[in-house]
Amino acid sequence: MTPLDWIVMVAAIVAIPSFGLWRGRGGKTTSHYLLAGKTLPWYAMGLSIMATQASAITFIATTGQAYVDGMRFVQFYFGLPIAMVILASTAVPIFHKAGVYTAYEYLERRFDVKTRALAGIVFLIQRGAAVGLALYAPAIVMSVIFGWNDQLTTLLIGIVCVLYTTLGGIPAVTWTDVMQMSIIFAGLILALLTVIALMPHGVSFTDAVYLAGAVGKLNAIDTKLDWDNRYNLWSGLLGGTFLALGYFGCDQSQVQRYLSGKSVAQSKLSMLFNAMAKVPMQFFILFVGAMVFVFYLFAQPPMLFQKTALRAIQTRPEYAQAQRGFDTAWRQREQAAEALNAARKRDDAAALRASVQAYRASQREVDSARQAGINLYEKTQGQSGFNDTNYIFLSFVTTYFPAGVIGLVIAVILNAAMSSSSGELNSLAAVSVMDLYRRLARPDESDRHYLTVSRICTAIWGAWAVLFAQFARNLGSLVEAVNMVGSYFYPVLLGVFVLAFFFKRVRGSAAFWAMLTGEGVIVGCSIFTHIAYLWFNVIGTFAVVIAGLVFSVWMKQGPGVLHASGHAASVSQEH
Repeated sequence: MTPLDWIVMVAAIVAIPSFGLWRGRGGKTTSHYLLAGKTLPWYAMGLSIMATQASAITFIATTGQAYVDGMRFVQFYFGLPIAMVILASTAVPIFHKAGVYTAYEYLERRFDVKTRALAGIVFLIQRGAAVGLALYAPAIVMSVIFGWNDQLTTLLIGIVCVLYTTLGGIPAVTWTDVMQMSIIFAGLILALLTVIALMPHGVSFTDAVYLAGAVGKLNAIDTKLDWDNRYNLWSGLLGGTFLALGYFGCDQSQVQRYLSGKSVAQSKLSMLFNAMAKVPMQFFILFVGAMVFVFYLFAQPPMLFQKTALRAIQTRPEYAQAQRGFDTAWRQREQAAEALNAARKRDDAAALRASVQAYRASQREVDSARQAGINLYEKTQGQSGFNDTNYIFLSFVTTYFPAGVIGLVIAVILNAAMSSSSGELNSLAAVSVMDLYRRLARPDESDRHYLTVSRICTAIWGAWAVLFAQFARNLGSLVEAVNMVGSYFYPVLLGVFVLAFFFKRVRGSAAFWAMLTGEGVIVGCSIFTHIAYLWFNVIGTFAVVIAGLVFSVWMKQGPGVLHASGHAASVSQEH
């Protein structure tokens, strides 16, 4: 990186968290630390909700996902607008009216303390894993740029996240997210313009779009119903809706955002903003990845994008042959792409059909030659499952972007990692303190005591995230990994909240055992079937709801108990 890149990167990394700390200053209560005193406007909540999901994983992994698999991943988000509208009309007013710190506190009021505790533990397991995945993304950045050890990188980023999250709480996190998303939008536009500008002479924007589409990189919609296919229209609309309902409606890292709003109306606006903006943003990010693929049609990419992996195989005697095979396959693809582009401009139908076939065949040869390099690395390391998808976009940025732009993109990615991780750390602290520590261990302490414990829990979860991040290196595309983890747990949470909101006859013990049953069904689907993970969200949710109704009849439960501030009060059976 040039001195200008360093200046831009350091300035952005320092300025963005500092802005958040400045806006979050002055809070001395638990309510301010965890819910910003319920003073945030809709646009701050909306951008913070988006930023929590749009972590560094989004920019590193989603672009790489489009490079290797095309834009069909966008179908994953098709259910999100539906989920946002549903949640704006149900969960948002219910949680606001309940006046809770966490979503799971509501479950005690509706069911009992054991259901609340189980839901809190499920969240902690899921989000504790996800925050480690988010924290690993900066390790990829530093590995590409500096060759830094990933353990060192995750430790440094983890310390920074813990510091400003511990000091500023949710207000600092939210206002940092606002600044972060503003820069992210600018960085994305700049990235696309840079990719297009770097295309070789004679390859226009429309040419690039055609070349990407000719090998299926722009096939965004697949209407065929295939239970084993991860991404099609139906898995996106149904599985994606249920996953989004679970994530935005039951995950404390999201619920905590709209609980911090000035009013129900402001919180609803934040959800509807995400309903309108999220799919176009993801489509745009994937499109950038597809354009990077086109760029590498004319500029030879490395056989392996992960530099440390490439260096590991360069000393092997088989490397020279593998590299020659890759070089030959790439040159043939370059020639095929040039021939296709020329045939398209001549408007020669017969030549165009032949060129398309040759182009697609050459792409298969490149994929095969690259796989030979992957196989060699796996043989060298004595392990399988190598995947360097997460390194593609960063390798492109650091090699070809102009001075200054590299620093800005790196700053965006690093700040996105810190922003997402800090929000997750704060929500983990909130559930740890409010749903477990305060409710089960120390219910009668002062507000100052809970504020102190919240900060301690933030630091503890930060240490856990650093440790768990070390397991992320072999999980392939991080954007897939984090959603796969969620699909094992969100259906259980979504199912129990459906029971809480809509099935008033179901009581605590039935809900508790229904959650355990639903988790068992999900694990069973994972072990004994090949069903794509998005369907776990549909199957698991229905399993919890059906089990809750069955257990409710079987146990013949009577009126429930309402718990408020640790005291029980009988309530009549609702019809």
